[in-house]
Amino acid sequence: MNRIKQRFESLRQQGRKALVSYVVMGDPAKNVTLPVMNALVESGTDIIELGIPFSDPNAEGPVIQRAHERALEHGSSLKDALALVKQFRETNADTPVLLMGYTNPVERMGYDNFIDQAVVSGVDAVLTVDLPPEEAEEFNQHLRQADLENIFLLAPTSTPERQKKVTDMAGGFIYYVSLKGVTGAGNLDVDSVQKNVSNIRSLTDLPVCVGFGIKDGASARAVADLSDGVVIGSVLVNQIAKLAEQGESDPAVYASAVSEIITEIRQALDC
Repeated sequence: MNRIKQRFESLRQQGRKALVSYVVMGDPAKNVTLPVMNALVESGTDIIELGIPFSDPNAEGPVIQRAHERALEHGSSLKDALALVKQFRETNADTPVLLMGYTNPVERMGYDNFIDQAVVSGVDAVLTVDLPPEEAEEFNQHLRQADLENIFLLAPTSTPERQKKVTDMAGGFIYYVSLKGVTGAGNLDVDSVQKNVSNIRSLTDLPVCVGFGIKDGASARAVADLSDGVVIGSVLVNQIAKLAEQGESDPAVYASAVSEIITEIRQALDC
């Protein structure tokens, strides 16, 4: 069984909500990401969402766009991310890892080659932001054959037809984007989240996790009451950015900083 399925089943039995944490591979330097990943797990993260640096991350807000820029300055790539996950697996065999990125780097590597390397590295799922379900059928089939989950996004603007198409194809969990626009923008509309998550749940048995606009324990708790988990991204990336701007170079400092954020959110989710 895929690690993501195992993790959600374990959380369900415990009556707990999933905490998915996003960071960009190689931000602000390649040697920072592994200590940060370990710190995320130690402080309560259930699933790691590892962003693949890309030159045109147009679905992201300014905070995460700059994280991609910092990572690219050091030459971080999809190959580096796969190598990093393999290194992470040397000490952590259980925590699911999801690669989130854009189609171009995967196409350049070749779908089959990418999937083969992802399996060897210990990746559990992919989320390809700019690959719509209408164009993902072949890729999706290959992923399923390799026991890799294909995560899809749904938004407040997704039509009932799009919701049905996505839920029919998706694996792992559904990532519901709680806000219109790019990552890190706006404020949560809890009533809208409740309505849309209920609609999605009527179409699928997959867990539904909510991201965008969740910045602290209070907002995480409010959303978790309506869903199966929360996705934390911009607040972590923003803290990494602050340290990078200060010229910080010690990976342990970055690890401690993200740990503090996740600990507070984990406590809120478990209360």
